[in-house]
Amino acid sequence: MEFEAPIKYTAQNPLFKELIADKMSRQYFMHHNGMTLSKIEAGYIEAQAPLNKNLLQQDGFVHGGVTSSIADIVTGFAAFSLVKNDDRVVTSDLKVSYFNPGKGDTIFARGWVIKAGSRLHYCESEIYVIKDEIYFMIAKGYSIMAVISGKNKSGSGAQ
Repeated sequence: MEFEAPIKYTAQNPLFKELIADKMSRQYFMHHNGMTLSKIEAGYIEAQAPLNKNLLQQDGFVHGGVTSSIADIVTGFAAFSLVKNDDRVVTSDLKVSYFNPGKGDTIFARGWVIKAGSRLHYCESEIYVIKDEIYFMIAKGYSIMAVISGKNKSGSGAQ
């Protein structure tokens, strides 16, 4: 299934994809869970991870923490794609509404910025499971990302 960004933005930083790739190299939690970014556009991100038993709860469904984590990842990177080179974002607020239990082969999420402000970016996400190439929505996320001016770090080391 091919999704489109609901809102089209122009990035302030033409090197935003390179900065996101740099940040991805240090996203150890994402690596541990097998999450990868599959689409990177200004204000819009898609991510996915294979659903292995480590991402499931006791009844075999996607764990709620995994669902909220991938919602945070796609909205955080969507917000980050719109800030200036020296800025970064941190999660200020995250809400996830769970619609259905998720069983499938892959968890997939898409996140986008609905309003980019100078200090806060308001974002939305949709989280799906994929089984036999069928996408089934299991949750929707809403987040507020705070823009931290002049604090972007690149290269090795913790942030």
